[in-house]
Amino acid sequence: MLKRLLGHTLMCREASRLLSRGEDAQLSWLQRWRLRAHLRVCAMCARFETQMRFLRTAMGRYRT
Repeated sequence: MLKRLLGHTLMCREASRLLSRGEDAQLSWLQRWRLRAHLRVCAMCARFETQMRFLRTAMGRYRT
């Protein structure tokens, strides 16, 4: 039942789309949960998230 509720595990392409979408809009709790689960097991996507966070911080400093 839990698997049916949560759906399939995320693929990297979907995870990167959710990371990008999360920059512009709030993700649903299910999307956030699935993304966090994927990031715990995928080092490449976790690195991508770190890079996006770095760029967001750098751009925020540049704007001021």
